[in-house]
Parts: sequence; C-alpha cells; structure tokens
Amino acid sequence: MKTGLKILLTAVVVVVLAAILPGVTISGAVSAIIVALVIAVLNAVVRPLLIFFTLPATLVTFGLFIFVINAIIILLADKLVAGFAVSGFFSALLFSVLLSVFRSALFSVLKENKK
Repeated sequence: MKTGLKILLTAVVVVVLAAILPGVTISGAVSAIIVALVIAVLNAVVRPLLIFFTLPATLVTFGLFIFVINAIIILLADKLVAGFAVSGFFSALLFSVLLSVFRSALFSVLKENKK
C-alpha cells in the first residue's frame, strides 16, 4: 500500500511538473503512472550502477554529479515511455531536481502522518 501511494504521488508530481516546465510533456494520467513506475525501477536498478561507475566524478564534484545521474535517469524514462517527452538535458536536469524536492516533501508528510 505504501509503495502504491508513493507511485501515485510521484505520478501527480510528474503531471504537475509537466504542466509547469517547458520542454516536458506527458500525454495523460496513465502515462504519468507508467513514468512513475519506470523511474522507480530505474532508481532501484540503474542508478546504483551509474553511481558506482561514476564514483570518481562524484567525489571530485563533491556529490554534484548525482544531479547529472538523476537527469540521465529522466532521459532514460523519456526513451522508455511513449507518452512522456523531455526536450533536452537541461530540461531533464531541472525536472529531476524539482521531482526530487517535491517527492521528498510529500514523502516526509507521509511519514509525519504515520506517527
């Protein structure tokens, strides 16, 4: 139940960000849910590998290279989901940063309500 709620909240954030940000489009609610699922899978499988292989760059940039990895995850989701489009790297970078901020805020609210 908790994972399903996180996926739905992520889908809502994806729809809101696609409406706000230029260069990011989504075709509908079903595509948003699919994007949320794909991002969750990519974050679980691909992101740790990218972090491992780019560890020297991450250390040299004091962790800022993680933003680039997050943008790569968004670009991969763009390629995998038909109803989701990101126009370029900087749009993906801004989308990934805002997605992380909104997800952190929403998930912290979920944790506070559980107590």
